[in-house]
Amino acid sequence: MIKIGLLSDTHGELDDRVLHYFKNVDEIWHAGDIGDLCVLDQLKSFKKTRSVYGNIDNTDIRNETSEYLCFELNGLKILIIHIGGKPPRYTKRSFYLIKKHKPDIFICGHSHILFVKNDKTNNILCLNPGASGYKGFHKTRTVLRFVIDSGIIKDLEVIELGNRSKLINN
Repeated sequence: MIKIGLLSDTHGELDDRVLHYFKNVDEIWHAGDIGDLCVLDQLKSFKKTRSVYGNIDNTDIRNETSEYLCFELNGLKILIIHIGGKPPRYTKRSFYLIKKHKPDIFICGHSHILFVKNDKTNNILCLNPGASGYKGFHKTRTVLRFVIDSGIIKDLEVIELGNRSKLINN
C-alpha cells in the first residue's frame, strides 16, 4: 500500500497546508507548473517526489524534471504530463502517450480545473488535482490524496486549501 499526494500548478508558492495534508503520504507527485525551483526542493526534502515540468517552468526546473513520466507502481501504470486535456479531448501528445504506454491512471494539470473521470474508451482513470497555487483563474486551491494498493486506487480525497486570493480569508 502506497499513499500518494498529488498537486499541480503551484506557480512558485507552496502553501504550508500542503505539507500538513501530505505528512502521511509516501510520495508526492507534481503535475507541472512548479514555478520556482525552491518549491521542488522543498517537496523533495519532505517526501519522495516525482514531477514533470509545465509550460511556465524555466530551464532550471526542466533540468530537474521531465516532460512526462510513465512508471509502474504497486500494480498500476501511471502516466503524468502537464498539458493533457481531458477525456475525450486529450492533447495530441497525451493521446499518443496514452496509446503508446496504455496507463491505468492518467494525470495532468494545466487547466486549474479539478477532475476525476473514468475514460471507458481507453480504460483509464484520469486525474487533475486542480491548482494549489494562488496564481490563475481558479477560485479554490485543491490537491488530491489517495492510496494505491495491489493494483487498485482507493481512498481518493479532494482537499481544499482555501480561496485562491490571499486577500480573502481562507
